[in-house]
Amino acid sequence: MPRHPVDEFRPLSRLVPFGLQHVLVMAAAPISSVFLVAKTLDLAPDLTVRLLSATFVLAGIGTLVQSFGPWRIGARLPFVMLPGGAPVILFLAIAQEHGVRTAVGAVILTGAFYFLALPLFSRLLRFFPGIVIGTMIVLVGVTLIKSGAQLITGKPSSPGFGDPRHLLLGLATIAFTVLLHRFLRGMARQLAVVLGLVAGTALAAALGELRFDGFGSELVTLPTPFPFGPPEFDVLAAIPLLIFALASMAEATGQTVLNAEVVGKEIDVRRDAPRTIRGDGLISLIGGFFGTSLMVTSGENIGIVRMTGVRSRYVTVVAGVVLVVIGLFAPFARVIDAIPPSVVGGTAVVVFGVIAVMGVQMLRDYDLSDHRNLLVVAVPLGLGLMPVLVPGIYDQLPPTASIVLESGVAVGAASAAVLNALFHHLRKTERSEDTVAA
Repeated sequence: MPRHPVDEFRPLSRLVPFGLQHVLVMAAAPISSVFLVAKTLDLAPDLTVRLLSATFVLAGIGTLVQSFGPWRIGARLPFVMLPGGAPVILFLAIAQEHGVRTAVGAVILTGAFYFLALPLFSRLLRFFPGIVIGTMIVLVGVTLIKSGAQLITGKPSSPGFGDPRHLLLGLATIAFTVLLHRFLRGMARQLAVVLGLVAGTALAAALGELRFDGFGSELVTLPTPFPFGPPEFDVLAAIPLLIFALASMAEATGQTVLNAEVVGKEIDVRRDAPRTIRGDGLISLIGGFFGTSLMVTSGENIGIVRMTGVRSRYVTVVAGVVLVVIGLFAPFARVIDAIPPSVVGGTAVVVFGVIAVMGVQMLRDYDLSDHRNLLVVAVPLGLGLMPVLVPGIYDQLPPTASIVLESGVAVGAASAAVLNALFHHLRKTERSEDTVAA
């Protein structure tokens, strides 16, 4: 019986460039998350380097776990793992209010919570059919597009917001990617994303926008256990991260379905989504012992798989190895960090736009002229886009409620599941009761 394309081992001459493409597109996430933590908590340079090393190494190990899927941990799909954006903000909020060691303890508690809550969550997966997951994927794509755009422009309150040079680099990178995909053929076309990023970086060099700084002179760096000291455990302080874990499980479910659809592999959601979630939980649990925030599967690389058409999970195996190497050898991270955020943002906008379109494709399988399906999609999209389009809309609410509601993906996923149950599952129950009464 022939192997499925996702399980095929390709020649290294093909695996390596495609693996590097995944790494280059997503490498900004671990670097930016570590420097956000370092700047907010005023960490010493050597501690920042060790934290960056741990983040890259764990992202690499997590990518290998998701790609290989040993012992029912990991999806055996081409996934890459990253420190999540929302978990980093939650980690910092806990650290500022209760101390960094309590924040580390919260990460460890949340990693364990994934495994404790998974049996109950698995029973709820029937409430996450394609119409719910498609809606969630659209929200994921739109939310990520905003993140990519902010890499180009900066945040509205930041100095230099909307700098024309940065706009030029971001838009030029998008144009390079599109033109390369249009005119190249074969393997070169499949590498259009990374070639567009390289072209954008070359333009940045010509404009004097490349900078090599911020990492010191270390050649080899090793992750250090408990870099902040022994963790402190406070369940109440950990509640924001515990709540996020539930939303993360729903998002991981959607990403598993989408990834499987992109590579053309039939899966059992009730069996395979928990494998993805176990991988997230395990790497997050280990990460807590090395001072990182939660690590989650990334939707970014699914867009790359869709654009390239290269479905082998061994591509992300290579990406995982590269991430570990970057984590151990500081000069590699220094080179990647030299790529301007606006160039990475231009690449990200293309990839994230592809993700949003894939969500729309999933919704095409459902009859949206049926008012029930229409509301299951429309209301969650509205609720999920509110915090994206109107930042700070929930700032007047209590902090925990505000943090949860600010996650448009979490709100959209939860409301879509509830509405789907209301219009479809509850209706079936009512019909069966009417039949018995008759």
